[in-house]
Amino acid sequence: MLRSQFEEDLTKIHDKFEKMGEDVNEAIRKSIRAFIDHDKSLAKEVIADDERINAKEQDLEKKCFEMIALQQPVTLDLRKIVTIMKASSDLERMGDHAVSIAKSTIRVKGNKRVLEIENEISEMATHVMAMVSEVLIAYVNTDSQHAIEIALSDKLTNKYFKSIYSHSIKAMQENPETVIVGADYLQVAGYLERIGDYVTNICEWIVYLTTGKIEELDLKNFEEN
Repeated sequence: MLRSQFEEDLTKIHDKFEKMGEDVNEAIRKSIRAFIDHDKSLAKEVIADDERINAKEQDLEKKCFEMIALQQPVTLDLRKIVTIMKASSDLERMGDHAVSIAKSTIRVKGNKRVLEIENEISEMATHVMAMVSEVLIAYVNTDSQHAIEIALSDKLTNKYFKSIYSHSIKAMQENPETVIVGADYLQVAGYLERIGDYVTNICEWIVYLTTGKIEELDLKNFEEN
C-alpha cells in the first residue's frame, strides 16, 4: 500500500515538473519574441506569468520534502526526489532570466537596431529552447546518454554568445547610436547563455539519477577526451 502511494505521488511530481518545464520554455519563447518585435505588452505578460512559475517551484519543493518526511525513501527513490528538487530550482532560475529579457524589452525605447545581431539572438534562442525541450525528454526517459549529448550542445550556445558579443562591440564602435541597444544585445545574449548553463545543470542531475554520482559535465573535459 505504502509503495503504491509513493509511486503515485512520484508520478504526480514528475508531471508537475514536466509542466513547469514547458511553462519556462514558453516564457523564454515569449520573452525573445517580445524583445525582437519590441512588444512591450508581451514582455509584461512574461513578467506577470513568472509568479505562476515560482509558485510551481515552491509547490514541488514542498511536495518533495513531504515525501522525504513521510515515506523516508532511500537509494534510487531518494535520488529521484532530490533530482526533481534540484532541477526545478534550475528551471525557476531559467524563468527569472526570461523575465530579465522581458525587462530589457521594456527598457528599449526606439533605439537604432541592428537586424543582423537580432537575427543571431533569435537563432541562439531557438537553440537554447531546443535544449530545454530535449532535457525534459531526457528527464522523463531517465536517459543519461541523451543528457550528456545535450550538455555537449551547449558549446553552440557559447559560440553564439561570443559571436553576438563581438558583433555588438563592433556595431557600437562603428555607430554611437547603437550603444544603448548594443548593451541590451549583450545582456540578452548573456541571459540566454546562462539558461544554457542551467540546462547543463539539469543534465548533470539526470546523470546523478542514473549513476548516483554528481559529475560536472564540463565541456573542457569532453574536448580533452
